[in-house]
Amino acid sequence: IAHSVAVLGAPFSKGQKRGGVENGPKAIRDAGLIERLSHLDYPVHDFGDLSFQHLEKDEPYMHVPFPRTVGRANKLLSGAVSNAVGAGHTTIMLGGDHSLAIGSVEGHAKQRPDLCLIWVDAHADINTPFTSPSGNLHGQSVAFMLKELQNKMPELPGFSWVKPFLSAKDLVYIGLRDVDPGEYDILKDLGVQYFTMRDIDRLGIQRVMEVTFDHLLSRKQRPIHLSFDIDAMDPSLAPATGTPVNGGLTYREGIWITEEIHNTGLLSVMDLVEVNPDLGASREAVESTASMAVDVIASALGQTREGGPITQESQTLKEDTEQLRL
Repeated sequence: IAHSVAVLGAPFSKGQKRGGVENGPKAIRDAGLIERLSHLDYPVHDFGDLSFQHLEKDEPYMHVPFPRTVGRANKLLSGAVSNAVGAGHTTIMLGGDHSLAIGSVEGHAKQRPDLCLIWVDAHADINTPFTSPSGNLHGQSVAFMLKELQNKMPELPGFSWVKPFLSAKDLVYIGLRDVDPGEYDILKDLGVQYFTMRDIDRLGIQRVMEVTFDHLLSRKQRPIHLSFDIDAMDPSLAPATGTPVNGGLTYREGIWITEEIHNTGLLSVMDLVEVNPDLGASREAVESTASMAVDVIASALGQTREGGPITQESQTLKEDTEQLRL
């Protein structure tokens, strides 16, 4: 969509109870993100990190911890993402925990109300405060966005600014393998399109992406918001994260997803969340997680596995060979 990239750090951890995920943006930058993106075809603007206020008094509401802190952080992020998209940048938001998607997708939708959302994650993050086992807001992000859940959501302090803006049909999940019972009911009731790891085994990642785009883009081309939780990847590749689940995406499946999203030409905003350097068992564990994050971001922005970014010329060449193959 845009011909420049904005990188925005969101060092925030209060959507869950483990410290360290606020150091995610730094870890991803330290793994060479900006340098890697500089090899691609467009200017990169690093807007640095947002700074989030710590609220002294923020009592839990129901069993949801830090509601005001999370609400305020997301409002700030929403404005920043909205500004970056409005200025014409393809925007990369580095988290931080996945509660930040509330502000990121909402701010994106302010500029592009017709957006669709691809959520790559081991978890569906679609609990409501009533269904959530932990109360943690990083497991409830999607519930704040969906129009269909409007009546299922209590008025949480700190969130009066969020009005649901997304239809269930405009959302696809990829990589699910740890879905709570209440979430499963919501997914089924709303008829959300989702692909579990079992579906990926059955169909293959190529078919999964074809069905994803068919579902989201067959009626019309529209901006894509990609919300990528690093825990979608197998923990052997991305161990330094708060809620790892075995049996995740392989390296090649993760990269295929982002390559195909790039190839649509419609990526508008990408979140990369839940890298927690404090949870790596070793320096190697942290580095492999952060470098996995850099790889999926670079791939979403057009870095190819053969090397060198795709230019228009090589793209045409590729289409010619496609013809030949047929």
